[in-house]
Amino acid sequence: MRIRLTAGEAVLNATLDDNATARDFASLLPLTLQMNDLFKREKYAHLPRSLSAGGESRSSYEIGSIAYWSPGPDIAIFYDHDGQSIPAPGIVILAEINSGADAFKKYDGAVDVTIEAVD
Repeated sequence: MRIRLTAGEAVLNATLDDNATARDFASLLPLTLQMNDLFKREKYAHLPRSLSAGGESRSSYEIGSIAYWSPGPDIAIFYDHDGQSIPAPGIVILAEINSGADAFKKYDGAVDVTIEAVD
């Protein structure tokens, strides 16, 4: 499944991973979230509810990864890499942005991001 993220004038396309957590995330769409900055590497926001387990937990990410962090429950969009690993319990990758994740660098603070499914 493809999704679209809109933040200000930036419109980015992403592809959902094939795992139970990503499918549960898709059931929440469309969503508009106020996403805050963390460590100048990611935008994050609290989700309205926890997602089901089923994706592989990992401690690393790539630029363009959209990930779920269960303790929040939060979603994070990684737009830069600082070389640090993600603390336990790790993240589950929900999707990968096809290109242009660095568009989030221009938003120093919070930004509203709309995430929707694309046919």
